[in-house]
Amino acid sequence: MKFKLKLALTMFCAAIVPVGAASAMTVQPVVIDLQTAGRGQSQVITVENTFANPLPVELTIQELELGTDGVKQTGKDPGDLLVFPPQTIIQPGQTQTFRVQYVGDPALARSKHYYVTVAQLPIKLPEGQSAIQILYNFQVLVSIGPNGVKPKLTVQGAELTKNADGKTVAVLTVNNESPAHGYLSNGRLRLVERDKSGAQVFSKTLSGAEIQQSMGFGLIGGGQTRRVTVPVELPVADGSVEASFSLDN
Repeated sequence: MKFKLKLALTMFCAAIVPVGAASAMTVQPVVIDLQTAGRGQSQVITVENTFANPLPVELTIQELELGTDGVKQTGKDPGDLLVFPPQTIIQPGQTQTFRVQYVGDPALARSKHYYVTVAQLPIKLPEGQSAIQILYNFQVLVSIGPNGVKPKLTVQGAELTKNADGKTVAVLTVNNESPAHGYLSNGRLRLVERDKSGAQVFSKTLSGAEIQQSMGFGLIGGGQTRRVTVPVELPVADGSVEASFSLDN
């Protein structure tokens, strides 16, 4: 699963004057890990207005559900997170910080996950003027895990499949025995492919940086089992593949 920056474009079409293109923003970071108590209970999101017009933004929260094949957005805010300020206007070339704080159950039994959406709001146009406004939405993944608990990610199985281009790739079944979430991009992933005779025909170890670049952060929830496709082309279509994962120290 890729946890990359998501951009939603909403177009309000009233004429052909593209005023929205003159406003945009950058958002950092796109993945946040919080704790249930202490200094790690809060963190800031930084939003920069990189264009010439004032940028009205609003931050909203929704809880996520993690399934075998990815993330499901629930559309519900259970009140576990606070964001301040929830809405503001950022002047051209200026930066605004938003504090995200966990205020839920301090005795959290298993990791929880949320999207904090940073949404550009439409501007009110002068009377009699019409335009197309392009609005940007950025989703920041926020995860909270039990304090002092580490993830335990293991590869339970690996099999061969075809990607959209018909190339052979590996699909892994990854299990997390811990109640705390973890990321594949925080470790190393080793792939070994063998042909029908059992001879090794391919071997590669992906670093955390390579995993993040090709697969995203690779979130595995607490107590979760996920199927993950590794976008590395393999040379043999009818062989077998083995995989192992180790967290970086």
